[in-house]
Amino acid sequence: MPAPLRSLPPQTKKRKLAHTSSIVAEIKQLEDELSSAIKSNASLNKVADLLELVVGPALQPQELSKGIYSLYRVFTLVIASGKLSIQGEGAAKAVKTWLWERLNGYTDFLVLLMKDEEKVIRVSALQILFSLQKHLSSAQTAAATATDGASTSRPEFHLSHFRKVVSGLLLCPSRSGSSDGVIDADVLDTFYETWFSVYDDIRWFFLRESVGVLEKAPATASKNLLSILERLNTFPTDKEELNSWWVAELGAKPPKPKKTSANEDSEDDDEPTPNDEDEDDWRKFFDEPTPTDPKKAPSARLHKLTVHQSLHTLASHRAVFTRAWLSLLPRLSDANAAVRALNVMHRGVLPHLTRAVLVMDWIAGWVDVGGSVGLLALNGLFLMMRDYNLDYPSFYTRLYAFLDRQVLHLRHRARFFRMTEMFLSSSHLPATLLASFIKRLSRLSLNAPPAAIVMIVPFTYNILKKHPALMVMIHRDADSGFVDPFDPTEPNPLSTGALDSSLWELYSHRQHYHATVSTLCKVFAEAFTKPGYAMEDFLDHTYATLFDTEVNRKIKREPALAMEVGRSGWVEFFPSVVVEEDAGVQVDVVNELWVF
Repeated sequence: MPAPLRSLPPQTKKRKLAHTSSIVAEIKQLEDELSSAIKSNASLNKVADLLELVVGPALQPQELSKGIYSLYRVFTLVIASGKLSIQGEGAAKAVKTWLWERLNGYTDFLVLLMKDEEKVIRVSALQILFSLQKHLSSAQTAAATATDGASTSRPEFHLSHFRKVVSGLLLCPSRSGSSDGVIDADVLDTFYETWFSVYDDIRWFFLRESVGVLEKAPATASKNLLSILERLNTFPTDKEELNSWWVAELGAKPPKPKKTSANEDSEDDDEPTPNDEDEDDWRKFFDEPTPTDPKKAPSARLHKLTVHQSLHTLASHRAVFTRAWLSLLPRLSDANAAVRALNVMHRGVLPHLTRAVLVMDWIAGWVDVGGSVGLLALNGLFLMMRDYNLDYPSFYTRLYAFLDRQVLHLRHRARFFRMTEMFLSSSHLPATLLASFIKRLSRLSLNAPPAAIVMIVPFTYNILKKHPALMVMIHRDADSGFVDPFDPTEPNPLSTGALDSSLWELYSHRQHYHATVSTLCKVFAEAFTKPGYAMEDFLDHTYATLFDTEVNRKIKREPALAMEVGRSGWVEFFPSVVVEEDAGVQVDVVNELWVF
């Protein structure tokens, strides 16, 4: 009996699985044949076949994953066999060149896969690239040792391969050619957590090579580099912390660098600069000046160190870190990117720079922008003044300029008060300067929302308590004949005449419509025996928090729901009501309140 006709189309899943299994089987067969050929020193022409099979057609994610790992195992065997470092002419050289071309094609393909649609493929490509970096570096070291001898050779780091990895992380090209240029979060997390924040050699080489990519890359490369650098919180601060190496050979203790004597001019040294660096290279910019005191031990110059010595020198790590940031900061023209950089400037950048003053111009340039980015820039300048002896005389003039009509209405006002409290915390500031700040804030409070006024009152109280010379501003009676000498248009806080003025603006808030404000302002009429306010208790207030406070407040005394008003009171407020009452008409007084 014939089989019944199918009413549904045939299942495509089985066909897909069959196709997948055939591709995977072909990949495995080629891998096995190549493994045998490498061991027996036979022809490796099938490397091209395997590479074409993986790179050429659009494979399914499972097939692609099998393919790139098969190629990885094949190439690690090729590297370990020494076929990429064979010295010779003729056929041996041609084979070596041909294998390098195939390996470079595979590496370029892996770089493109870091922007693949599948997360597993992206992360796998990155992991393979770094594993190849270790194998290639070790093989290069072994080849150099065999050529030069164990006594003269030094550990190697395969730089050409690593430059491709850095370009892939910062430029983010894709196979389709339509990449947005932004590094994916999973690739960023994997790179940072597995290599960049762990291994000293990877961090050093990445910081050094990223500068070259920035010089010829679009703006997205700057943002990608910022995404990596802003997360760095494990930068070494002591030489003993340089102890983790991805390429194990680089962990060997290097020979001691030649020290420069006090009377020796390093420019006249005829010894060639190691590692193919130009004699007048960038590292000279970060060198400490040669000590002139003969009693002090002479220090080695950075531009005279080999790569191996640089990796074990804390000053060299600080130099490449400084150079990377100095190359990145001028390219951050976007305000959002500048805010991200300024947010980590005080804790993650300035302490590790060779000289913090190098970023002063960039930070000062963002002060003029204003807003939240200007406040963060001011914070950076203040820290440089406090911790790094930066001389910036116009700092408080710039800060005073931020006190405009908008500062109490913007969302970053809490940040402004946090920073301003820190800026004005010194007891050595002149009373004239502080008087201008509290007077300007008092004047701005006249049209400020209640949530801003409850910040100004404790802020002013703390300053008055710390600087008794300002108490005259609340004791001066602003009667009807008082002429306020304060000049609100004067940009220099030392010339506003605020110290001869009065804080009558804050006194007027004792009749404020909001109970919290009026109650808080009464503190200026009391003795200054209370401790200073904790500003954090007042900085996050909004209309919503003030309303919730009023709603949830416990009522100690019930409010009056009615009142008796004599005839004179009705005549004063509602003359029409009194007339209608005389005519014998009943009038709803509450309803009259809503008649306009």
